[in-house]
Amino acid sequence: MKLHVIARGKIGRSPEADLVDRYAKRITWPFKISELPDVGGTLPAPSATPFREVLLDERGRQLTSEEFATLLGRWRDEGVRETRFLIGAADGHGNAMRDKADLLIAFGNMTWPHMLARAMLVEQLWRATSILAGHPYHRSG
Repeated sequence: MKLHVIARGKIGRSPEADLVDRYAKRITWPFKISELPDVGGTLPAPSATPFREVLLDERGRQLTSEEFATLLGRWRDEGVRETRFLIGAADGHGNAMRDKADLLIAFGNMTWPHMLARAMLVEQLWRATSILAGHPYHRSG
């Protein structure tokens, strides 16, 4: 299953970009990052079907790393070919996007800069795929 992060804003050369790169290189599943301008731009079409769309949103569910891994594993096993993770700009996503998403997730109740949220998401994708690959998870049990 392809993991596709679609994020608003250009990360450029920054400490956050270094974190994204560090964890992206560790992901063994097919992986892609697409950037859109803060406003406008066209959402890339899914590369395969079936697909799922997950929005990072303050109203979303808070999952443990193991729950997140289990969800990705279930979608993979059900034949989902691409999971798209959408990160909005500073004002997040509109109601129309939220309504059509398969899942909303949040990284807690605090507000996070969207560039840092991108790094946190890529780290969690690496962690989830590592858990699914059977690597020992120190928080397990």
